[in-house]
Amino acid sequence: MTIREWRLPAALILLGLIPMLAGAGRLTELGSGPEITPTNARFVADPLPVVLHIVGAVVYTILGAFQFVPRLRRYPWHRRAGRVLVPCGLTVAFTGLWMAVAYDLPAHDNDVLAGMRLIFGSAMAGSILLGLAAALRRDIALHRRWMVRGYAIGLGAGTQAFTHAPYLIATGEQPDGNLRAGLVVAGWVINLAVAEWYLRRPTRVVTAPALKLS
Repeated sequence: MTIREWRLPAALILLGLIPMLAGAGRLTELGSGPEITPTNARFVADPLPVVLHIVGAVVYTILGAFQFVPRLRRYPWHRRAGRVLVPCGLTVAFTGLWMAVAYDLPAHDNDVLAGMRLIFGSAMAGSILLGLAAALRRDIALHRRWMVRGYAIGLGAGTQAFTHAPYLIATGEQPDGNLRAGLVVAGWVINLAVAEWYLRRPTRVVTAPALKLS
């Protein structure tokens, strides 16, 4: 790949770096038999969904970034990576929904944010499934659109770190209530807006083979 082709995947991986590092810290904490605190009690009591969520998100973020390289979409690598990305993306979406329903609300969250997590988690899963269905029908253009939207939602945690940053810098405290809900939702909305711009900009069409499951 040329340097220009590396720019977008590198930027996407960098955007996901903060949540990936936070996830690695959480896995390390859970593996060390942590002292139970109000912050980690829900994870210690039921670690499976958060472990699956973190592992799935790391693979989805890194591997998914390289699906944006046009050169790679001409080769079987794109399909093979897709066979990993679809289950990883669905794992991220469904474990996010699982945690939103099963875990007690953290101190800074409220019911509005819990509801938004259900909406965007469902939208991510739906986008991936619609993208898969389009690929199986050999509608590559539609497949691309839905997969980009699903990836944009999945990368929301990276952008949410930046939407929270001005408040944290100004006050030194975590936002809570409806303000936190708005900042979290802003991360998803920004990503989806950028995704729609990316999909609508003039690009050279790259023909890709149909997805095969066997």
